[in-house]
Amino acid sequence: PPRLPALGDAGADDLSVGDERRLGEQIMREARRDPALLDDPVLLAYVQSLWRPLVQAARARGDIDASLERLFPWEVFLVQDRSVNAFALPGGYVGVHLGLIAITNNRDQLASVLAHELSHITQRHIARSIGNARSASLVGLAAILLGVLAASRSGNVDVANAAIMGGQGAAMQGQLNFSREMEREADRIGFAVLGGGGFAGGGMAQMFERLQGNAAVADSGAFPYLRTHPLTVERISEARNRMLLAGPAGTPHATLLHSLMQARARALMDNKNAQALQRMTSAATTSTATPGERVAALYQAALAQVQLGQGAAAEETTLQALRQAQAFAPREPEAERVLLLMQAEARLAAGDGAGAWRLLEAVAPPAASNAPNTTTSTAAAAA
Repeated sequence: PPRLPALGDAGADDLSVGDERRLGEQIMREARRDPALLDDPVLLAYVQSLWRPLVQAARARGDIDASLERLFPWEVFLVQDRSVNAFALPGGYVGVHLGLIAITNNRDQLASVLAHELSHITQRHIARSIGNARSASLVGLAAILLGVLAASRSGNVDVANAAIMGGQGAAMQGQLNFSREMEREADRIGFAVLGGGGFAGGGMAQMFERLQGNAAVADSGAFPYLRTHPLTVERISEARNRMLLAGPAGTPHATLLHSLMQARARALMDNKNAQALQRMTSAATTSTATPGERVAALYQAALAQVQLGQGAAAEETTLQALRQAQAFAPREPEAERVLLLMQAEARLAAGDGAGAWRLLEAVAPPAASNAPNTTTSTAAAAA
């Protein structure tokens, strides 16, 4: 079918696809030196499992043309930061803060944010936003964008002002603050991509509602996503209307796997806070509303125990979670697999590399994923 004109098409005249790719590569080379970029194979594999079908849906729709397909890597990465944020970078990169994962109730909500950010890239919104600074060197643009990202993470106005010096820097701030028209287009196309990727379209409306409910704390720095993607009554209404039109098929459903990943994000974003980790271990003994929340609380407690060096206790906690997960009807093999990987992590923390290796050998990887590879390599080195 013929494609409607996209707002991002004009960006091609301002910043070429090749320049955007080079700009993105320069930003990522610097960003990868930041210890806040998290290399957690389990959580990253889960986010990638949501990201890949969205990219494929964008391809099927024709949103990704030959030049974008050839030059952009279409990469998603994690930022170990408790603030609620996600962002698109030039060249096909999307970053996701752990705080965002931690507030989502189901995979469809998280996928809706990924679909929205993906649409900013496919529609060349980034190129259009920074096109007026075309005459500046790519190195300079990369430095300014890195400053903007640092400022968005800190929530500190002074840091932001220092990072965004001069008229050119102020113009680059727009890269993380897309126009109202661009936001609406990313919502519209993102919704179509969300459904095309096999996700419930209602996830977008639910995500907006969760963000709207926390709008009062946006200025505290905890919700930078609300500063760079301000919600309007119109955007929320359109998302709700799309959900109603989608009918029952558009209603998200919670899964145990997502609850485990939500718990993992919470544990990893507080992994240097001994008091917070201790509270997580205690929370597993309290009653929770649903069996899924109970399993997730045990999983989070086991992760906290690993961070505290309590490997033997972590394995026992994981076994409790696994026994409860195996009683689910229907069972979730992927969730059980994540718990088996947690058991291997616990054995590593206890100094039993050989035991961890034996357990990992019995854990079959999911389709199109290499999630256990890093954990397996660590176990092999420790054995």
